[in-house]
Amino acid sequence: MNIQSGPLYAILAYGSWGLLPIYWKFFSAASPIEVLSHRMLWSLVFLSLILTLQRRLSELRKLPRRQVLGLLATALLLSVNWGLYIYGVNTDQIVETSLGYFINPLVSVMLGFVVLRERLYRGQQLAVVLATIGVGYFIWQFGSVPWIALGLAGTFALYGLLRKMVAVSPMVGLAVETALMTPVALLLIFYWQSSGTGSFGSSFSLTLLFIGAGVATSMPLLWFNNAAKRLSLATLGFCQYIAPSLQLMLGVFLYQESFTQTHLISFSCIWTALLVYSSTSLFRARSTA
Repeated sequence: MNIQSGPLYAILAYGSWGLLPIYWKFFSAASPIEVLSHRMLWSLVFLSLILTLQRRLSELRKLPRRQVLGLLATALLLSVNWGLYIYGVNTDQIVETSLGYFINPLVSVMLGFVVLRERLYRGQQLAVVLATIGVGYFIWQFGSVPWIALGLAGTFALYGLLRKMVAVSPMVGLAVETALMTPVALLLIFYWQSSGTGSFGSSFSLTLLFIGAGVATSMPLLWFNNAAKRLSLATLGFCQYIAPSLQLMLGVFLYQESFTQTHLISFSCIWTALLVYSSTSLFRARSTA
């Protein structure tokens, strides 16, 4: 196994996740639910092709019913997360979506503490408090809850928790999740197309973009899997901040979204929290090595 290629796979995975808002912006004429439905459908097509080439389709048939039920729960969470993200991007709220993915690791820590009874070290406790202050300051100044950010962080953290309990490889798991949601997606797509309100087929470029959503969704996962095999969890943990950092820069510099002093203070609290959290995690990893 080529260890040196690990950082390249990590950059490809997190970099592509960070740049995905550019892709979803091309669907501004379509509803987020329609984009989500096609994302599910074409992800299933692409993943099925990959699993066929790898001769791993038999893994799908061998899954016990309990695991399939667990993947149904994660599929619902993933659907909400994907749909909320597409909605946030196409309503010019990329800065808030980036906030959600900055918060996500800290929400995962809290879920581990509450649900799995994992120990919360002092540095992690401080990180959670700082992030809470950042979100609280945002609510106090703007007078509104950043529900897109909290929704993205909460659904993805819950998704990660449940996937941890379902012992299925990432690619097979995603294939099953998309397969479980595809019947609903197909019904919606058929309704939109038959009623003449669907965007699929309205132009050649948009149709290609719909089909390409499966590749745009699945390829970063393949790169991530390769990175995870070659890098330590600590290194991978640091790399995960590439994605929301790129999203934030896209929102502010490319799409000219507002980034006020309140945003700066709130984000600074959360960035400090992430620095404390990452430092604590790295120290714990080295002390137990």
